Amino acid sequence: MIELSAGRVAAAAGGTLLAGDPERAGPHRAVVDSRAIEPGDLFVGLPGAVADGGEFAPAALEAGAWGVLVTERNRGAALAAVEGAVGGSPCAQAAVIATGDTLAALQRLATAWRRKLGCKVAGITGSTGKTSTKDILAAVLRPHTRTHQSRENFNTEIGLPLAILEAPRNTEALVLEMAMRGEGQIAELAAIAEPDVGVIVNVGPVHLELLGTVERVAAAKAELIRDLPAGAACVVPASEPLLAAHLREDLDTWTFGPGGHVQLLAMEGARAEIEARGERIELELPFREPHNLLNTLAAVAAARAAGLPIGGPVDVRFSSLRGEIVELPGGVVVVNDCYNANPMSMRAALEHLADSPAERRIAVLGTMAELGAGSAGYHREIGERAAALGIDLLVTVGDGALGYIEGFDGETHSVATPEEAGALLEELARPGDRVLVKGSRSVGLERVLA
Repeated sequence: MIELSAGRVAAAAGGTLLAGDPERAGPHRAVVDSRAIEPGDLFVGLPGAVADGGEFAPAALEAGAWGVLVTERNRGAALAAVEGAVGGSPCAQAAVIATGDTLAALQRLATAWRRKLGCKVAGITGSTGKTSTKDILAAVLRPHTRTHQSRENFNTEIGLPLAILEAPRNTEALVLEMAMRGEGQIAELAAIAEPDVGVIVNVGPVHLELLGTVERVAAAKAELIRDLPAGAACVVPASEPLLAAHLREDLDTWTFGPGGHVQLLAMEGARAEIEARGERIELELPFREPHNLLNTLAAVAAARAAGLPIGGPVDVRFSSLRGEIVELPGGVVVVNDCYNANPMSMRAALEHLADSPAERRIAVLGTMAELGAGSAGYHREIGERAAALGIDLLVTVGDGALGYIEGFDGETHSVATPEEAGALLEELARPGDRVLVKGSRSVGLERVLA
């Protein structure tokens, strides 16, 4: 629950309370989809490309919303819904808050709540693995600290403030993912979240259609470092040359990975022994993939940089479509990792596939989007890497994925749609096979298993 009175909610958002008791207790959370309203929610009407969300304020009020935050354009309809309500209607006591810019108001309200919480805040970005690192950090902290994390893809200028506003009053650690496609976006998210610890998991060739070079990707990610307050902590990969120029002497900088402040000393079964600036930490991990072990080191660095205790079993629940293991009838195992893809994550997924026990290893790959002019070369290189790793069979999905075949010298099949890939798998897969399904989100590869 957002423990601010209605009057303070309006003031924090920079709006005007037009209806409702200013002393009324605050809402449970903020919601931008009127169809998702539950009693006690604050509905925020955001303008969109197709429709103005504020037009749905009366429907949100009828559904039991605590109140609505709308632009001046929609204030009349919202007020009419409240003023016309009979005593027993859920609208009768609702708050109506008007503002000039509902998105900016949502963001201001989230910052006010973050300050009210007074908890440690970690902001996590990176070219790949930021969601898994967020999930791991939250799981590492949760046994020792009251922890709230952003859900799924609540990592944008809309999703991040919604995630903050879902945090309960007793939160001690807030773990937030920060996504970007262009310059200035990480800075916007950092201004909302005001993190104590900024984590950059890695830098690689993503969003090149907009940014052009990996150096510009690094600079956009490094907005997180630039905008941290003096004395805060930043966590970066050890020996990452693209970030070196962006580091600051007035920050507590932690490095992770080989040669860094936080390193993996040993992995025996589920037990990982980690050193963090001379401190020995033992964690029990439910995974062994090299990329997630590296993500774990980033999470450990973030936790210790924030001064938070960790150790013992880690019960991590990864966000959907990220390395999900699906066991099909007939003894076929599918690794459903189709939320997104870029050259870094694709290599990591193929290497894990190659290291996994299986009769045959099959890769079902869709295109890696937003790679700009060098896209063909990146796809060819991934095909070459799959061949070098001994992947037995390659299935490409869509025209954009045909470049993989140029670098792959084994058995290949090409289909146009995820549905065709699913039908082909039914014919090709045998007991004991392991199948990787991976591609950019726009390809819709989750439909392979539909």
